[in-house]
Amino acid sequence: MPTIYLSPSLQESNPFYGGGSEEYYMNLIADAMEPYLRASGINFVRNNPEDSLTKTIADSNMGNYDLHLAIHSNASAADRAGKATGVQVYYYPSSSRGQRLANVIADNYKGLYPDPNKVVTIPTTSLAEVRRTKAPAALVEVAFHDNPSDAEWIRENIDGIARNLSRSVADYLGVPFVSP
Repeated sequence: MPTIYLSPSLQESNPFYGGGSEEYYMNLIADAMEPYLRASGINFVRNNPEDSLTKTIADSNMGNYDLHLAIHSNASAADRAGKATGVQVYYYPSSSRGQRLANVIADNYKGLYPDPNKVVTIPTTSLAEVRRTKAPAALVEVAFHDNPSDAEWIRENIDGIARNLSRSVADYLGVPFVSP
């Protein structure tokens, strides 16, 4: 059975529009993924919300995981706060498996997010969770938590996002997706 490292945001101090934090909502998504992953025969290990990013990456690298999935929500720069919408899926540019994972996530997410044209994949060397993890990795920014409509969309679609990301993981791993 494949095993993945599931890494919802550790950013407790990153405020969500309308209340709560990025860490809180991304952990709700990870919680909702668990039954889908189990039903699909995919084992998982999750980060500890009390740990640092450095510890999370070290824990991921100590295991033999088929992929590392970081789940985040986005925020705009201060001068554009609350204005941006969309989904960004990041991968490390020299990781063909990470790029394939990001593409699978983005392709599936286009059927979920209200504007599929705003679902993009982006290569990056600056995000530690795709740069420093040994397993193929993707970091998905599920939508913008500082934008009122995106924040509400996330709140209303916790299970849909979880189902979609779980299906993407199953598709990437080549195992049948099973709904519990």
